[in-house]
Amino acid sequence: MAMTYGDGTVHVNGFASHTSARAGLALGAALVSTLLCAPATTAAPDEGDTARSATAPTDAPAPAVGERSCPVVYFDLGETLVHTADDGSTAYLPGAASYLRTLRERHIRVGLITNVPPSWGATDAERAARLRTEVDATWRGPAAFAWADFGDRIRTPRTEAERKPSPVLWQRAKEESGRCRVVYEAETAQEVSVASSVGFVSYQVGLPHRPVFLPVGLVELLGRRPG
Repeated sequence: MAMTYGDGTVHVNGFASHTSARAGLALGAALVSTLLCAPATTAAPDEGDTARSATAPTDAPAPAVGERSCPVVYFDLGETLVHTADDGSTAYLPGAASYLRTLRERHIRVGLITNVPPSWGATDAERAARLRTEVDATWRGPAAFAWADFGDRIRTPRTEAERKPSPVLWQRAKEESGRCRVVYEAETAQEVSVASSVGFVSYQVGLPHRPVFLPVGLVELLGRRPG
C-alpha cells in the first residue's frame, strides 16, 4: 500500500508482486487445498505461537446484531480495497465495493490492518478516525467508502516498531477475534506471508488466473471449521 496523507508523507506498506500464469494457478490450487484439507493455520505454529494461543482471550468482542461470530476477514487498505490516483483522489479498486457488499449481505465481519502514523492518535479508534478523515477528503466515486462495515476492527500501529511488516498488528487482531478463524487479504506477498505465519488464512489479491478476492463461499466454509 502506498498512500499520501495530509502531512505530505507517503507511507508504503509493501512492494509490488508479479507472478507468472503458472505460478498463479499453482497458488490457487494450493489455496483450495489449504482451505478444504489443511489444519486451522496455514503455517505450523512454533512454541511462541503456542504460548500466545494459551494466553489469548477465549471470547471475541460481541458482534453487532446480524453479524456472524466467525470468521473475521481483515484487509490491507491501499491497493487492496482502494487506490490513490496520480491526482491524489482515492476510490475503490475494481470489484472491492461489490465484494464488501457481499460479505455484508452474508453478515460476515470485516476489519482493516493498515499502517498509519502513530502520531494520529493514542488509540486505534483515534487513529481510525483520522484515517477516515484523510481518505474521505480525497474520495471520488458514486458511493462513499463503507467505514461502517469495519466497526471497531481497524488495527493501526501504536509505535513505529509496530508498523507492518512487523507481525504485531496481525497478532493483536487474531487475539481479539477469540476462537474465530481469521482471514487476511492484501496485495503484497510479504504481508500475506507474515499473516500466515501468525495463524491467518491469507490470500494475495489481484494475481492473474484466480479470483481477485478470496471467494465468499470459501470464506463461509472457513466459518464452519474450528479456529
